[in-house]
Amino acid sequence: MAKKTKSKASKTTKSRSAAQTAVKKRSGAKAATRSSARKAVKSKARTTAKTSPKKPARPKQRIAISHHREEDFKADGLRAYAKYRDLGIAAASHGLAQAHVIRLQGPCDPAEVSKLHLHHVDFQMVYVLKGWVKTYMDGQGETLMLEGSAWTQPPKIKHMILDYSDDVELLEVILPAEFRTVELKA
Repeated sequence: MAKKTKSKASKTTKSRSAAQTAVKKRSGAKAATRSSARKAVKSKARTTAKTSPKKPARPKQRIAISHHREEDFKADGLRAYAKYRDLGIAAASHGLAQAHVIRLQGPCDPAEVSKLHLHHVDFQMVYVLKGWVKTYMDGQGETLMLEGSAWTQPPKIKHMILDYSDDVELLEVILPAEFRTVELKA
């Protein structure tokens, strides 16, 4: 009887050993397949990187410093009812972005101010430095922006100014510096 038990144990050990070897072979094959797949992906990425056209390098940006001076507010911007103080960002960034402080001249005349329009921009952000402004943005409706309020306007969103305080000042940042504005019928 002892011999039978020994041979059963021996067979069981051999069976386990064979099963473990088979599992190792299969997982080894899977690992080899994964490894070669990774190599192919990496190789393709390197090839694509080598063959795809490179973006032209932007000129190096420089520092722009702008201190408040009343004489820097000019009526030479997009809107006749506003004065703009250029912060030097467009020149320093070689046209990547533009930033200016806008003073809307009061009192607000809705016939002149409230014109639906959109801008062909990549990014636009406005921050209320002083006073308040009431805006309309497509999909948002009317919103009263107070001192300390900020908002972004997605590219080509239809919008307009509805009203503003006589002392309103806004900080506006736009990408790119040069863009097109389209007046729309309300």
